[in-house]
Amino acid sequence: MSMIQNFLRVNLETLNSFLADSSALSDMVYSKEAIHLDNLIDIDKAWEGIFFLLTGESIGTYDQASPPLSWILVGPNDIDRNQDMGYGPATYTNIEQTRQISLALQDISMEELSQRFDAATMLEKDIYPDIWDDENALDYLLQYFEDLKAFYQMAYMQNEAVILFLN
Repeated sequence: MSMIQNFLRVNLETLNSFLADSSALSDMVYSKEAIHLDNLIDIDKAWEGIFFLLTGESIGTYDQASPPLSWILVGPNDIDRNQDMGYGPATYTNIEQTRQISLALQDISMEELSQRFDAATMLEKDIYPDIWDDENALDYLLQYFEDLKAFYQMAYMQNEAVILFLN
């Protein structure tokens, strides 16, 4: 079974509705119509690799990374601590925190991330999904990084919060 990181852009009204009734979130993202949502993306299994390139940390030490980039993996706010979205509860960044992430990501180039890529270290630190010695691993991460960067830019431009969950 694989673990996939998901990101959902929402306006304040929708965020508040999910905070009031977290089952509405799971109903929405696990519905048949979810595939057509343009505000929902996943970055496949690239999530911990991207997080490691951005922060130098793994999922086991994500709390040692500095905000706002530490919020890329686990948002600082809970939707419902008791709700399991697949691999734990959904978290979120509010509109201001989302803006901070977007601005931080805009300052990071593909070249900079490429220079941080170290397959041996990533394998040693057991960074998921343990594919880092593959010749296409860096390209895999960079593609999803670009998607994530564009996603956060759109959230910032539309004054939205972001909900994160692993399933």
